[in-house]
Amino acid sequence: MKIELKWSDKMLFFAHAGQHQVPTDARPPIGANQGMTPKELLLSALGSCTAMDVAALLKKHRQPLESLEVHVDAPLSEGGHPKTFLRADIVYRVEGNVDASVLLEAVRASETKFCGVSAMLSRAFPIEYVVVLNGETIGDGKADFAQSS
Repeated sequence: MKIELKWSDKMLFFAHAGQHQVPTDARPPIGANQGMTPKELLLSALGSCTAMDVAALLKKHRQPLESLEVHVDAPLSEGGHPKTFLRADIVYRVEGNVDASVLLEAVRASETKFCGVSAMLSRAFPIEYVVVLNGETIGDGKADFAQSS
């Protein structure tokens, strides 16, 4: 896997992978806020990796998914530089006539076996999650890839 970054202006870069490109930028006054920051891109990678796992597993188990949202919140360290993530808190919000046990197993499988981004990042900081089905919290857990390392 490889990407290429090309500078455009100020702190605006375009990350290229194959035929796709994503802008990344810094906030003013250093940048012009024309793309996600590198840390936001990292959280986007975490959220999208596990969301894709969960969606695929629910589809495999023929669950009637109406919507899936993944919210990732990661507080930053305070004080000096570099600013690093202290932890990541993920909330999976699912709507539909989905079996709660199948959903919980899909999330658990993503956060212990399948999501490569979560596996890598969980070595740097803890990742915890909460699962909400049709507005009701049905479970929680943490990323744990100890058996697969």
